[in-house]
Amino acid sequence: MSTKPMRIALGADHAGFAYKQTLLAHLSQNELKDFGAYSTDSVDYPDFAHPVALAVESGEYDLGILICGSANGVAMAANKHQGIRAAICWTVELAVLARTHNDANVLCLPARFISEADAQAICDAFLQTEFEGGRHANRVHKISC
Repeated sequence: MSTKPMRIALGADHAGFAYKQTLLAHLSQNELKDFGAYSTDSVDYPDFAHPVALAVESGEYDLGILICGSANGVAMAANKHQGIRAAICWTVELAVLARTHNDANVLCLPARFISEADAQAICDAFLQTEFEGGRHANRVHKISC
């Protein structure tokens, strides 16, 4: 893990609750904001994806992490925000590419398809990796409509 603390916004639905709790402990050396859910009771993922996306979009937090069963729902909701590039990652390699090539600022994890240990490793890779810029910067700029 990087020694430089980051401001990280986290959110999850009921399917991602346990993983979020694990990541909150794993990332405790950072400034964290838990946007919920706060239990495994059934909830709607947009209720957590939008506040995390807004927190990152506004600059209040450096990066965001969202977790739901497949990661699709939270990614779709977060990517509705103009300044958000939310990436679904289920391997370390995808997390690195999402940061280096796409300047992703929200990591979306599929809790039903990865282990908690994998979630931690993917999260670490995402947080430690910088945007490569260069030829990728123009491509990232074209993402915004």
